[in-house]
Amino acid sequence: MTRAHLTIDPSFVVGRVDRRVFGSFVEHLGRCVYDGIYEPGHPRADEDGFRADVIELVRELGVTTVRYPGGNFVSGYRWEDGVGPREQRPRRLDLAWHSTETNEVGLDEFARWMDKVGGELMYAVNLGTRGVQDALDVLEYANLRSGTALSDQRVGNGTTEPHGIRMWCLGNEMDGPWQLGHGTAEDYAQLAGKTARAMRQIDPDLELVVCGSSSAQMPTFGTWERVVLNETYDDVDYISCHAYYEPKDGDYGSFLASAVNMDRFIESVIATADHVKAVRGSSKTMNISFDEWNVWYQSRFNEVDKITDAEHWPVAPRLLEDVYTVVDAVVLGNLLISLVRHADRVTAASLAQLVNVIAPIMTEPGGQAWRQTTFFPFAVTSALARGVSLELKLDSPTYDTAAYGEVPLVDAVATHDAESARSAVFLVNRSLTEEITVDIDAGLLAAASIDSARSLYDDDMHAANTLAEPERVGLRDNTSARLVDGTVTITLPPVSWTALELS
Repeated sequence: MTRAHLTIDPSFVVGRVDRRVFGSFVEHLGRCVYDGIYEPGHPRADEDGFRADVIELVRELGVTTVRYPGGNFVSGYRWEDGVGPREQRPRRLDLAWHSTETNEVGLDEFARWMDKVGGELMYAVNLGTRGVQDALDVLEYANLRSGTALSDQRVGNGTTEPHGIRMWCLGNEMDGPWQLGHGTAEDYAQLAGKTARAMRQIDPDLELVVCGSSSAQMPTFGTWERVVLNETYDDVDYISCHAYYEPKDGDYGSFLASAVNMDRFIESVIATADHVKAVRGSSKTMNISFDEWNVWYQSRFNEVDKITDAEHWPVAPRLLEDVYTVVDAVVLGNLLISLVRHADRVTAASLAQLVNVIAPIMTEPGGQAWRQTTFFPFAVTSALARGVSLELKLDSPTYDTAAYGEVPLVDAVATHDAESARSAVFLVNRSLTEEITVDIDAGLLAAASIDSARSLYDDDMHAANTLAEPERVGLRDNTSARLVDGTVTITLPPVSWTALELS
């Protein structure tokens, strides 16, 4: 029998797990907003046109922050189109996703939706086709109580209290040639720095996110981060990371090891940020907002879904509606392990996206909403990962991958909350064929019981939840878990994600 060994010591703390790590992302893209969170004709629509079934699922998912309104969409967005009387709002071409934007939902409506789901709004400003003044205007509209033209306009539009948005993204993926207004690192750094300094003249306590590279595969990766941070280091609080993963040419062994790449990506950005810190002689440490991450079948989008018809600009088309399988969910759970493992520096993150578009929640117009396979590891990790992330000692057998070389078959992270004396351990088995039994030395946690042990797996790793079978895949109690004399023993099925809760 294949075995691995894990040692947990609550004295070895990585950092406190920030609740913002369990954020998500809503962009005006496809059916994420329209026919997703907002469908006024639906039987379960509330007085604002929002689907109550979706609100319930978002709460269950445990989402803390939501990045809005983009994404690529924001680089051509005029925020003022989405406020005021709906009948007076203009329809616009969305060049990012070759669609028509109706502007039925804008800042005020989305902020009300955030109140319903109990989350924090993280707002992105347009630094593609706009700049400093636009950022100042939307900040004034959103956050000033009253007494100025734009804050009084918000009050007149029916939102008496300011939105109080704390986190602001300074553009989106400005290194990408697909992005409206993209340019060099030097050009973006100067614009972002000017925007940050101007916004802080209104409110010096804002938390600002500067754009890092749109992926580690960009030819400018590393250099972009260095140049941008050298210009903006004193004026921002976070640098962003974006990463998406999919299996390539049927290589599921490498796909299951995607978190190895995320680890390396995070550590490269940390090294670059700390280099800038050292060169500048700064006492400030730059954190990471990993504000786009997921499994995304981009090759499928490029081959099938992309709209290119110059005469056709649809409203809320079905775009990027990936159907997620068990293996996708295991990879997503492993990516969460990577984020929590870096809790000292990754203090905000956004699963992209939330509804319908590469999402854990799917909806049918006029019909039901359901959980994709990826819903489960996110919801459970958000619920259980409390307190601090711990540095672990893991001894695991390895396997060879084409993409990342030799990697462990088992990956894991643990969290501990001293106040409640509760701990959680999250594990993945990357083996395509073998069960692996893990012995967890948890004696120093002083745990007396296993409160829950749940695994996500299936005999068919390509099994998925669909409109026809919305509950095909779910969590299963892992009855193999035992706690004896401070050691937990648990058997992990092949291609599986597991969460243990100890107290």
